[in-house]
Amino acid sequence: MEYIRVTKENIESEHICCAISSNSDIQVSSKKAWLSERFDDGLVFLKSTERGKCFIEYIPAENAWNPIVAEGYMYIDCLWVSGSFKGHGYSNDLLNACIEDSKAQGKKGLCILSSAKKKPFLAEPKFLKYKGFSVCDEADNGIQLWYLPFYDDTEQPRFRDCAKHPHTDEQGYVLYYTSQCPFNAKYVPILEQTAKELGVPFKAVHIGTKEDAQNTPTPITTYALFYNGEYLTNEQMNDRKFIKLISK
Repeated sequence: MEYIRVTKENIESEHICCAISSNSDIQVSSKKAWLSERFDDGLVFLKSTERGKCFIEYIPAENAWNPIVAEGYMYIDCLWVSGSFKGHGYSNDLLNACIEDSKAQGKKGLCILSSAKKKPFLAEPKFLKYKGFSVCDEADNGIQLWYLPFYDDTEQPRFRDCAKHPHTDEQGYVLYYTSQCPFNAKYVPILEQTAKELGVPFKAVHIGTKEDAQNTPTPITTYALFYNGEYLTNEQMNDRKFIKLISK
């Protein structure tokens, strides 16, 4: 498998693996805009040359859009290999490239979000354990911070206090999200419209800055849905899934 690093210079001509439609698609344009603004913060997007979901996205933890304290670490936003790409060792390739790059930059190690049991859009815990990662912190909603230190006696990353006990003071459905995930550009407006038509209290909070993301009341900032103050899920929803959820 050949890989290519997406940069400011080639982003307009390269497909984005998690949103492989044309550049005119709102999902693609939203994701590319978000990436372009992060490159100066050290973000790396390494992907397969083939069209499909086979990529890794990582950034120095100080610049991560998550409420974590992990000075000197590299934070993995997303490691996604799916479909026909699974089972060929590509996850190992991408992770090893991240490790090599992070060591070359003098990082202390890597960190990434996961959970005790596999959750949608989070790294597979079995794979992380196999690769030497271990849990260094956990929030009340079961979201865990895993890390892979490069040296002995390295200080462990942790969640900020605001994310340890995910909760909001608002009633109804409240969704925190960023433009990191391209699906949000399409489906969040659909949820807003669906909730409006059904008369369901719904508020979408678009996190637009790194500072806001690092102070969000949830470990996951790409997509975190609350109901009457309590955390529900990080799974991106279309209108059908949302209707099924509120019907329970």
